[in-house]
Amino acid sequence: MKLGLVGFPQVGKRTLFRLLTGQELNKSGVGLAKVRDPRFDWLVQLYQPAKVAPALLEFALVPDLEENTNAEAFKALEKVDVVCHLVRAFADDSVFHLAGSVDPQRDIRRLEEELHLGDLIFIEKRRERLQKERKLKGDAQKAAQEEELLGRFQAHLEGGQPLRTLNLSEDDEKLIASYPFLTLKPVLVVLNLGEDQMQEYGLVDGLRTAFPGLGYQWVAVSARIEEELAQLDAEERQAFLAELGQAEPALDRLTRVCYQALGLISFFTVGADEVRAWTIRQGSLAPQAGRAIHSDIERGFIRAEVMKYADLSSLGNEQKVKEAGKLYQKGRDYLVEDADIFHFLFKV
Repeated sequence: MKLGLVGFPQVGKRTLFRLLTGQELNKSGVGLAKVRDPRFDWLVQLYQPAKVAPALLEFALVPDLEENTNAEAFKALEKVDVVCHLVRAFADDSVFHLAGSVDPQRDIRRLEEELHLGDLIFIEKRRERLQKERKLKGDAQKAAQEEELLGRFQAHLEGGQPLRTLNLSEDDEKLIASYPFLTLKPVLVVLNLGEDQMQEYGLVDGLRTAFPGLGYQWVAVSARIEEELAQLDAEERQAFLAELGQAEPALDRLTRVCYQALGLISFFTVGADEVRAWTIRQGSLAPQAGRAIHSDIERGFIRAEVMKYADLSSLGNEQKVKEAGKLYQKGRDYLVEDADIFHFLFKV
């Protein structure tokens, strides 16, 4: 699962990539970022384990968007699961803007329009090829189904709506599984604010109002402030955040929103040897969660002992959770909830 960090030149992509991944840009343009989860941090404090393993996200730095051709950037976006659009909102006369001025609404609209156009061009070419394939192969039923679906896609895009806002059936998704539709991908808009804009909550609200019904998720950060925070110790960081009126660094919130945009949740395994966050898809059952650890657990699944994070954090330790009757025995049909704490029993 990968997020593509995209934007116009001089919006702060490389700075954000370095802050998220803790590394400078490499040749691959890909790095791993820790999901900043206060629940995981609390469990580490409780168990004081020998090893820790937080959940991770993969970020790919997409080539800069340009004035005319963006073929290279869009080719890179085809390979990601979520489009993470970094938009410049900060004003700085020493940093040029490709369009000559700072206008977040214009930049968001421009990328959306180009993604729409790319999908429409693909549909046109695919429908032309489909006509030829029908004549050569004679697979009329499947071709007719795809033709009908592409027609719906085209009408939806020409109506100004991205494909991510369409309700697709399982059969629809199978038909287009290998196709590079960019407007099907979730979009996370990240506004890069100036230091003096951190209290301007109306900026995000205004943009959200300007782009209704497109399925965007929104996060505001200030890469410059996040750089300063990264250089402070814990006590200084909390004091600085208090001055800004924030409970946590915006970067922490950003990683969690990215995680959610991918449709992921975490469950935890805990102990003195290790506290680990395991990543699974939302809607997974207990045996599938076991598979994230090892395929043998899914294959030989017997049951799972589950603690709720909220119960453990309120009661303080495992013994009190057990005494309260809140250590649950769950079977194969248990739907895993975010932040569940698991111990699996299995036999192979």
